[in-house]
Amino acid sequence: MRNTSLSRRHFGWFKSRDQKVAVDDLTIVDQSLLHRAVAATALGNAMEWFDFGVYSYIAVTLGKVFFPAGSPVVQTLASLATFAVGFLIRPVGGLVFGPLGDKFGRKRILALTMIMMAASTFSIAFIPSYASIGIAAPILLMLARLLQGFSTGGEYGGAATFIAEYSTDRRRGFMGSWLEFGTMVGYIGGACIVTLLTSTLSSESLLSWGWRVPFLIAGPLGLMGLYMRLKLEESPAFQAYSDSVEHEEHEKPAYGLGSLIRIHGRQLLKAVGLVLVFNVTDYMLLSYLPSYMTSVLNYSETRGLWMVLLVMVLMLPCNVLGGLMSDRFGRKPMILTASLAMVVLAIPCIKLIGSGMDLEIFIGFMLLALCLVAYTSSMPSTLPALFYTPVRYSALSIAFNVSVSLFGGTTPLATAWLIEKTHNTMVPAYYLMVAGVIGVITILCVRETAGRPLRGSPPAVGSRSEAREVLAGDDPLTVDSTLPRI
Repeated sequence: MRNTSLSRRHFGWFKSRDQKVAVDDLTIVDQSLLHRAVAATALGNAMEWFDFGVYSYIAVTLGKVFFPAGSPVVQTLASLATFAVGFLIRPVGGLVFGPLGDKFGRKRILALTMIMMAASTFSIAFIPSYASIGIAAPILLMLARLLQGFSTGGEYGGAATFIAEYSTDRRRGFMGSWLEFGTMVGYIGGACIVTLLTSTLSSESLLSWGWRVPFLIAGPLGLMGLYMRLKLEESPAFQAYSDSVEHEEHEKPAYGLGSLIRIHGRQLLKAVGLVLVFNVTDYMLLSYLPSYMTSVLNYSETRGLWMVLLVMVLMLPCNVLGGLMSDRFGRKPMILTASLAMVVLAIPCIKLIGSGMDLEIFIGFMLLALCLVAYTSSMPSTLPALFYTPVRYSALSIAFNVSVSLFGGTTPLATAWLIEKTHNTMVPAYYLMVAGVIGVITILCVRETAGRPLRGSPPAVGSRSEAREVLAGDDPLTVDSTLPRI
């Protein structure tokens, strides 16, 4: 049977249908604080993906710097393997930072992850080459990647949680879309710098010192992001939950992994499925395909980099528009349409990319990018809505990082290995199709969350007049009394 007293204490704000909801029961969001929160979290995500963009676009060069001479394909595989190592430790970071974020607040942990990400990325710039110190070079690179992965384990879950908890119910999709806007800006920044270096420096200069320049930029970027995050206030949803716990004189419940799986297992599986299709598409398009075009299709490295960079620039306004559309039409239609399109378009798009003709390559990339935009614009508001306030950071961090580690971050390495073994250049298409099928199945099991409060939180509005409008409308979506059985 359902224990509402226990549920209220464990899961946050609760109003039964027969209880009157007043204006003061609703969260009225300060718009200036909301905009600062979005900017600070988006910058942190940009910092994370600046590193990913740099590493992905310079993977061939890093293979030559840090690994013994040999086949270019083998060197690239070794470089991508080191890239993937950082993802293997991400769930550990999620297990550490997630519970800390639920216990001590989102703001403090997000500041800590920012420091660690910036420091680890910055340190790569000072690692000597394999020619200088031998096997110690790739070991040091791997250690830096492990620290990056560990800190990143607490970044996305916390950032998505923070923005979702700060946003109003009606505009959560739009506000969440700026998180991935920051991701793409960071990725574009990293890719652009690498492309400029590749275009302007000789091969000798790029190998000797040019590859270090992008990693050096991480230092000042990290300090800027840290300053912005330290100036933030705690999210209204978490603050309201903390206040309610103190008022009822209860300690915040400590959720271990076992408790999360037992109580929220179905929601965790849904999150893993959504993150899978989201990140397989992301890493395939933005991380692997540039190297695929160079090492497998023998396409000009510089032309390939500029092609993908153009696609990413065009994705920026589409991402914000997608956030608005997810608020207007719902998250499920966006994700379902993109997953179905992935199944149908993957083979034609990879064939277009493999044609070697610039226009066809651009069309193939752009079609895949539009599918990706449907994910990037709606996932930051969809994923946090799966969980209750007291466990949102923990649950999202664990589900997100387990899925990314097993399926997303390993996509470049797994795809490159499969192509090497099968000699089938259509492997990327088949990989995307499988992910699309999983996305369709998962999103059909997820309820629509557009316009609804976050689980365990009171309705969030932008003003008292909007609060009165919501209450006057007697909209059943404004109160979420669905609680798990305990």
